[in-house]
Amino acid sequence: MAEIKKDKVAIPVIIILSVLVPLIVLVLMNLPERYNFLGVQVGAFPLFHAVLNGLTAVLLLMGFFCIRSGNRIMHRNMMISAFGLSAVFLISYVISKISNEPVPYGGEGYLRPIYFFILISHIVLSAIIVPLVLFTMYRGLTNEYKKHRKIARWTFPIWLYVAVTGVLVYLFMIPYY
Repeated sequence: MAEIKKDKVAIPVIIILSVLVPLIVLVLMNLPERYNFLGVQVGAFPLFHAVLNGLTAVLLLMGFFCIRSGNRIMHRNMMISAFGLSAVFLISYVISKISNEPVPYGGEGYLRPIYFFILISHIVLSAIIVPLVLFTMYRGLTNEYKKHRKIARWTFPIWLYVAVTGVLVYLFMIPYY
């Protein structure tokens, strides 16, 4: 009964956040004017975001290997840390969109379609990963391990892909910052 009561609060909150987060990012990306209230230059954010994404990928892999070796406590700690870095990334990303104009990709030739495939898949999956991560974290932290495992099978590879492709997008864009 307590599980159902918790779900009545947690599930609507997860759904609301899952809709609001991508919408807010979309609106901020299309602002008519930027407000660089932190005074940070355009190149600083992408490097910071790439570092956060790279560290998130490392933590996700460490968490995966921890659970495979039966170490639930370390698995939990790695996943909570990955979630924390992703939250910092999201806040920083929103600030960067408020602060700086988007930088267009200037690459040509065979790299251009590769870049755009990676970018578009990264963007689409980063919107999808929000509810997956929130539900996976919720089920794990409420000790609903059967439900946690079921959704984590989808969450882990998508989250890892989003983290790794975030670094790849940065590497493609380095010459244009």
